Amino acid sequence: MPRTYPFLIGGELMMPERPREVRSPFNGDVVGEAGDATRLEMERALDAAAGAREEMAALPADRRRDALLELERGVTLVQDELAELMAQEAAKPLRDARVEVARARLTLHTAAAEAERIAGEWQPLDVAPGAEGKFAIARRFPRGLIAGITPFNFPLNLVLHKLAPAVAAGNTILIKASPRTPLTALRLGELAQGLDLPAGAVNIVAGGADAVAPLLADDRVAMISFTGSAAVGWPLRASAGSKHVALELGGNAANIVHADAGLDWAAERLAAGGFGYAGQSCISAQRVFAQQSVYAALRDKLVARAQALRLGDPLDPATEVGPMITDQAAQRAEQWIREAVAGGAHLLCGGQRDGGFLTPAVIENARPEMQVCREEAFAPLLVLQPYAAPEEAFAAANAGRYGLQAGLFTRDWDVIWRAFRALQVGGLVLNDVSASRIEPMPYGGVKQSGLGREGLRAAIEDMTELRVLLAREPIA
Repeated sequence: MPRTYPFLIGGELMMPERPREVRSPFNGDVVGEAGDATRLEMERALDAAAGAREEMAALPADRRRDALLELERGVTLVQDELAELMAQEAAKPLRDARVEVARARLTLHTAAAEAERIAGEWQPLDVAPGAEGKFAIARRFPRGLIAGITPFNFPLNLVLHKLAPAVAAGNTILIKASPRTPLTALRLGELAQGLDLPAGAVNIVAGGADAVAPLLADDRVAMISFTGSAAVGWPLRASAGSKHVALELGGNAANIVHADAGLDWAAERLAAGGFGYAGQSCISAQRVFAQQSVYAALRDKLVARAQALRLGDPLDPATEVGPMITDQAAQRAEQWIREAVAGGAHLLCGGQRDGGFLTPAVIENARPEMQVCREEAFAPLLVLQPYAAPEEAFAAANAGRYGLQAGLFTRDWDVIWRAFRALQVGGLVLNDVSASRIEPMPYGGVKQSGLGREGLRAAIEDMTELRVLLAREPIA
């Protein structure tokens, strides 16, 4: 029988007051039960996290480091279980779910190392007459209570990208996991329950929009770290008052393939980055700009790879593309493709829907104002466009409101530096697809794609406050 996954609140595992079934997007089977947190449960979690702030802030680095390493060991012991749970509740192909577990382990390991390296600065201030003997000591202190709000698509690693740096820096953390994929996050809570940390240091619940309101209203919450859509993130920031807010939002990533690129490699990586997990990643490849001399060859290679991808049961290790998270998400993407074709775009392959499945689509001749170009597709589709000079591609890539990551395939360092200066993105990936991310790197966007940076050291800086002690040497 599917089991009920408890919340972690104040160091205790608590069965939810309002349990509900979580069903597989693939076949509708019940995977387990989770709760939608009530206001009372949110208040308990907030009280627990707030009550542990001082003890957590005083915890030495070795204790914080060891707790993160212990959680890494726990994740390692149940890594197969976690991968299968993700495949069931998120319809993430098992091969991709296993990669996510490996990345989660790296997140914890990196955070543990960073807990030892939170450094300050000594600065001499004898730069003007009368300032002899004066100096400043700058040191980072934990903000206090961090609220993390996480999406459905990476239900383990994106939770840890908030939890791990918060613990490393000496904060308490309250995670509100996605109601679509809550089970993996709650299973992580079970693993965290016995860590050698103050009882309220780590709290994990699940729920929808109603569970966010208490986080915004409570003055004890020092920071909100949100990952999700721009449509939700920016209004959330506007409602957060004086709280510090970090936003990791959406994108419609551009990828540029210059004439000197290795086309087989570029096509392989673009197909993986555009169609993996049915395109449901904020840095999935969406727009592909290829120089005119290689456009036709790259187009043919991408179509061939799209048509060769295997769709099927996420639990089958051979499956490369599973269903989208809901039938409605697939219907929306299908409608965008139909609108583009009706407006003159050419559908080269794919775009056929069967329930939540959408066959990987490759589109050309789409105009910039079409939704498949302008908005975040969050679906398995690539939109192709040729360009002549690199600046033409840069301008097209910059068009629109998003700026998360971009990819650039070239050997020409002159083009690379011009792109690095010109592209309005938080990260440029060289000779790989925009969907590339490695846990320690600073990660985040510009424009409507977000505010602040994740990645363990960058997140720790965001989750701490810099305080300065102005001092002078004793006067005889």
